Amino acid sequence: MIPKIETATITEIKSYQEEKLKELLSYVNSNSPFYRSLFAKNSIDIATIKTIEDLALLPVTSKEDLQKHNDDFLCVPKREIIDYATTSGTLGDPVTFGLTDKDLDRLAYNEAISFDCAGIKEGDLVQLMTTIDRRFMAGLAYFLGLRKMKVGVIRVGAGLPELQWDSILKYNPTYLITVPSFLLKMIEYAEQHNIDINNSSVKGAICIGEPIRNQDFTDNVLSKKITDKWNIKLFSTYASTEMSTAFTECSHGVGGHHHPELIIVEVLDENNKPVQNGESGELTFTTLGIEAMPLIRFKTGDIVQLHTDPCLCGRNTLRVGPVIGRKQHMIKYKGTTLYPPAMNDVLNDFVSIENYIIEISTNDLGTDEILIKIAVKNQTPTFLQELKDHFRAKLRVTPKIEFTTNE
Repeated sequence: MIPKIETATITEIKSYQEEKLKELLSYVNSNSPFYRSLFAKNSIDIATIKTIEDLALLPVTSKEDLQKHNDDFLCVPKREIIDYATTSGTLGDPVTFGLTDKDLDRLAYNEAISFDCAGIKEGDLVQLMTTIDRRFMAGLAYFLGLRKMKVGVIRVGAGLPELQWDSILKYNPTYLITVPSFLLKMIEYAEQHNIDINNSSVKGAICIGEPIRNQDFTDNVLSKKITDKWNIKLFSTYASTEMSTAFTECSHGVGGHHHPELIIVEVLDENNKPVQNGESGELTFTTLGIEAMPLIRFKTGDIVQLHTDPCLCGRNTLRVGPVIGRKQHMIKYKGTTLYPPAMNDVLNDFVSIENYIIEISTNDLGTDEILIKIAVKNQTPTFLQELKDHFRAKLRVTPKIEFTTNE
C-alpha cells in the first residue's frame, strides 16, 4: 500500500514537509547540544526558517561534525537508547548512532514501505543475505521491516553460496536481499553443482551496496551479467545509516522513490547551494521523525541527480538516480570531471579485460593524472584503439593505458 503523502500533489508534499521541518527545528533547538550551539554560533533564529527554500540559511552538517561531536547530537538520555549502530568515520574512529524504541518503529516503517515499493507483499518469503549483527543497521532494518509486513524471513547472513542454495532449495524464498555481485558467485556455484537456477522459487532480488543501473536507468554490466543467466527481477536501493531511510525502486526501475514523511532531500553544489533542476550534486538530507539523533542538512558525499517527472507507479515523489560517484573521489582530468565508477563501467564493457587497476595521482602542476593498467586475454591489434575510442565516446577523454599481465 502506497502512503497517501506519496501520491499527494507536489504542493501538498511540500506543505507537509515544511510543517515537519518547523517541528524538527524546535525539537533539536531544545534537545540537541550540537544544533543548539550551531544555531547560537551563527545567530540563527529558527522561527525564520519556514520553507524548504529557507533551509539554505542553515549551515550544513558534515561527517567530520558527527565524528568530532558524536555525543552532542544525541537528543535523549542514554537510558532511552535501545539499539546502537555504527558507521565508518572519515577521521578514523567509527561514528555511533543510537536509536530509541520509536526510532526502531520508524526504521521498520521505512523498510516496509520500501520493500512494498519493490513488490514484496504479505505471503512472500525473503532470504536475508546480509549480516544482522556487528552493529550493522541495515540488516536489522530489513528484518524489522519484513516483520512489520508479516513477511517471512530466512536469516542466512552474508557469503557461503552452498548455504544460500541449501536455504533456497529447502524453504523456497521468493526474494533475496543481497549485494548484487554476490549473485554472480551464486550463479557460478549453481552451474558447478547442476542447480537449475531458473527453476528455483526466487523471482526477485533487492540489491544493496552496489549500482545495477546506468544513469539512464538501463541495466549496467553487473546487472546484465546476472540477468543474462538468472531470470529474476533486480531492484536497486540506496540508503545509509545516517539517514535511517531508503530510496528503493518500484517495478518501473527509474530511480529510488523518496519517502517525504521521513526525509527532506536537497542536492547541493560545491558552494552548498541547491543545483538547478536536472543537474547533479551532493545528496544532502534532513531527517524527519527521528527521536535520538536527527540530522539537518547532512552531506552524504554522494553525487546524484534527482528526477521529478511522474512515475507510472502513481507516486508523485522525487526519485534519486544511480550514484554518480563520491565527492572526495572526484577527478578533474583534462578539464573533464570524472568519477571512478564511470571508468569502471567503460572497462567492464570489454569482456576481454580480465583485470585492471586505476591509478590516480597529482602531477607537478597540481593536476590529476590517470593511469589504467589492464590485463587482456586474446588481445587484437585494434583493441587499444577500440578501448580509447570507447572512453572518448562515454567520458570525452582517454586516460593513459598500459598493458600488463595477471601475474
